[in-house]
Amino acid sequence: MRGMNPDTSLIEELGGPTKVAELLGYDKAGGPQRVHNWTKRGIPAAVKVARPDLFLKAHPGAPAIGTPPANDSQSAEAA
Repeated sequence: MRGMNPDTSLIEELGGPTKVAELLGYDKAGGPQRVHNWTKRGIPAAVKVARPDLFLKAHPGAPAIGTPPANDSQSAEAA
């Protein structure tokens, strides 16, 4: 048996397929089914990039998305 798609838990955290379809502005007729399919196939990369506020959250302890990494060589020189 295959493991659960990691995008499935993200979709559930956001409120499920119907809510995610609504957040994305998809039509009520086919939008929830489209998002539900992502629980098996994964969220398309283009959708993740188009809506980073929903799908590209940083891991705990990681800098926020768009934050440049700290330059350790500069901080070592200052010490």
